[in-house]
Amino acid sequence: MTDKPTFEENLTKLEQIVTQLEKGDVPLEEALAQFETGIQLSQTLQKTLQSAEQSLAKIVDDNGETTDFTPEG
Repeated sequence: MTDKPTFEENLTKLEQIVTQLEKGDVPLEEALAQFETGIQLSQTLQKTLQSAEQSLAKIVDDNGETTDFTPEG
């Protein structure tokens, strides 16, 4: 079992950081640290979304084989 935060937990944390920074009442050193954490969370969330998108872009055919999805058109 891992203690790795879920996508939703990371998103909530990022939203909290953005809210605090928008208020502008955070000391500079803390604001910089929160900004750094926010950037890391943003990158983690983006990687998770890209991974999910790649998984969803695959289809399984009648033989149970996975192939890349390509929209017709």
